[in-house]
Amino acid sequence: MYLKQKKDGHLVEVLGLNDLVNPIHTQVIGRLHYGEEMQEPDKFPKTELIFPSGEALPRCWMDVHYRDQELHR
Repeated sequence: MYLKQKKDGHLVEVLGLNDLVNPIHTQVIGRLHYGEEMQEPDKFPKTELIFPSGEALPRCWMDVHYRDQELHR
């Protein structure tokens, strides 16, 4: 899956989808798609990534407490 960095718009190939959808993990392992040579895998904070369309990542991927209000009703 490809995501985009907010600050510069470079594409990041996410190598660990489980890390991406797990709200406990704050970073994902990915590879920048920038330049002619394949880049080495690196860690990217989820807060700095968006979908290539410009949409934010779903809250349930980022916040472990995203449904806490529903439990208190």
